[in-house]
Amino acid sequence: MKSNLLFAASSLALIAGAAQADMTFNRIASFETVTNMAAGEDTARETSAEIIAASADGMTLIYTDSPLKSVGLVDITDAKNPQPLGNIALDGEPTSVAVAGHLAFIGVNTSADYINTSGDLVVIDMNTKSIVSSCPLGGQPDSIAIAKDGSFLSVAIENERDEDLGDGRTGQMPAGFLVMVSVTDGALDCATTKTVDVTGLAEISPEDPEPEFVDINENGETVMTMQENNHIVIVSKNGEILNDFSAGTVDLTEIDTIDERAALTFTGSQTDRKREPDAVKWIDADHFAIANEGDMDGGSRGWTIMNKDGSVTYEAGNTFEHAVIQAGHYPDKRSDAKGAEPESIETGVFDGIPYVFVGAERASLVGVYNVSNPAAPVLEQVLPSGIAPEGFVALPARNLLVSANEADLIEDGGVRAHVMVFERSDAPAQYPTLTSAGADELIGWGAISGMVGDADVAGKLYAVNDSFYGYQPTIFTIDATQTPAKITDALRVTRGGHIAQKLDMEGITLDGKGGFWIASEGRTDRVIPHALYNVNAKGEIETEIALPAELLAVEKRFGFEGITKVGDTLWMPVQREWKDDPKNTVKLVSYNIETQEWGAVRYEKAEPENGWVGLSEIVASGDYFYVVERDNQIGSNAIIKKIYRIPAADMVPAPLGGDLPVVSKEEVRDLVPDLKSFGGYVVDKVEGLAIDAAGEMFVSTDNDGVDDSSGETFFWSIGKM
Repeated sequence: MKSNLLFAASSLALIAGAAQADMTFNRIASFETVTNMAAGEDTARETSAEIIAASADGMTLIYTDSPLKSVGLVDITDAKNPQPLGNIALDGEPTSVAVAGHLAFIGVNTSADYINTSGDLVVIDMNTKSIVSSCPLGGQPDSIAIAKDGSFLSVAIENERDEDLGDGRTGQMPAGFLVMVSVTDGALDCATTKTVDVTGLAEISPEDPEPEFVDINENGETVMTMQENNHIVIVSKNGEILNDFSAGTVDLTEIDTIDERAALTFTGSQTDRKREPDAVKWIDADHFAIANEGDMDGGSRGWTIMNKDGSVTYEAGNTFEHAVIQAGHYPDKRSDAKGAEPESIETGVFDGIPYVFVGAERASLVGVYNVSNPAAPVLEQVLPSGIAPEGFVALPARNLLVSANEADLIEDGGVRAHVMVFERSDAPAQYPTLTSAGADELIGWGAISGMVGDADVAGKLYAVNDSFYGYQPTIFTIDATQTPAKITDALRVTRGGHIAQKLDMEGITLDGKGGFWIASEGRTDRVIPHALYNVNAKGEIETEIALPAELLAVEKRFGFEGITKVGDTLWMPVQREWKDDPKNTVKLVSYNIETQEWGAVRYEKAEPENGWVGLSEIVASGDYFYVVERDNQIGSNAIIKKIYRIPAADMVPAPLGGDLPVVSKEEVRDLVPDLKSFGGYVVDKVEGLAIDAAGEMFVSTDNDGVDDSSGETFFWSIGKM
């Protein structure tokens, strides 16, 4: 069953303001799962939020936390201010949760290994936070669904394979199956447990089904995906198999298929790509949506609506991933595998409008689709979900959507795992703040590291990416007069007719001749020099200027972060201390283009409370130079994200190698409140600052190429300076 249906039917509507739909989703809160640990616990342990559900009144969330072998509860009575309700310990790894009334049903994996599989269905009273009963399941549970009337549950028993054996292929016993258990008078009735055998159905490894996800429609029919088998089964409420069919394949074009190339090139294709669906959710009694994450041989990078008779109603093809690309969330390091990896599906009817929410695990983004016509869904929004969304729950009665994000980057000094809350209201869409949607071509982008305003056109800016895309250094043109701001062009930087590889462009300024000066941060540990480059209007490097001996003698890895031009002089801030800098000071380095003389002044930066503090951008305007001073902290640890101004009169360089004058500084704006206003955690890398021809100042953040990052780029105006 191969499909190329309706690839263009999913239209991206990311235009804010009057053109937006009357109601939109915006993130209003973010909850760190580590705050659910009790006082005195070791908060350095990994924690997570994976599958999530809510109480019947929508006031309490419950999520599975596999690393802690617990479930966590969150009070969202005030949805904008979630409060911790603590964790409940379990005798195994929780894999899924479903709620009926005040009871939460938890699938718990207690397997000794991949062969000796076992698990329980555990019932928790959410009012008393106590375990009230459990039933053995006879295998390793993966997903749970509860009937609309609360009369029974379906549990997918995966009995997953050992990916280190047999080349990671299926065909490893024991086989998976479906379990159905009745709920009588609000209590789990273990005596009614029945097993539905699904062996012999799939074309791929029929002897070894690996059920992945289940959902139950209004007729009591269970739809179940078998991801590795690329198969789907429909089961009646009595346990009878009503239908089964292949999930089929998709032909894909205009995708990136080369892993870790440090470039975004969407010219590849894949034919007969198996969908291998993960999550599945009913849209109505006859149609369900699947997220085609893939596993062994597939993953079609999108999602599909199917009829329970096995026919395809709608296929997203490459359109969902293209929306991810345009929002700057494409995870290049997954290009050879499954791209953005759609994994999660949630459905909900808000004010009579049926929605499908498609979560992309690696892109950390969720697509909001209006499916009033299941044959032609409309992509109304993309939302920043948090890092690695694993589960969603829609709460239409409260106009809320909630995501559970499993990635806990504690070992990398990053943000902790989060639960994020979105509200549907009549406010304008807040995200994305920067997009390439609407450009003449498909433009992939990310890792924005420096900006400059056009000299003549208000609202026109230029930005560069950094070494994350070292094989695709690019100057982007931005139209900031629109909301969201639009990337309208991408100019590759070349040398001798070829892409200028391995640049680490951290700053850009105008050269006054139609071209640009670019500051590239070197890597002494990779024999890549710190340097300045003059690039013409065609993107060709015309001049390369190496650092003088006086600077090379004291250089460290963290080099120039930004560049600005005043008259014949270029100014570049060094991000952090070099070998000859007193503690908590950095150089602002000057280079006279005409005389070729180097000099510097000294800048005193803040004492870091954690990590380090450095400079990440510079721009001159009128009587002042403006710099961004920031720490490298993220989330609740972030403190210093500020713009300071330096009087131009202080910027009188002294020769290198001697005493340097210390400039004065005045705080212009604390950016932490701005970053908090986006409803998520505070990101660390504020790296772009530009003043346009009308004197308006714009700020942007670097999303690290969506690598151990949520992929969020924030671009905003702070008004005229």
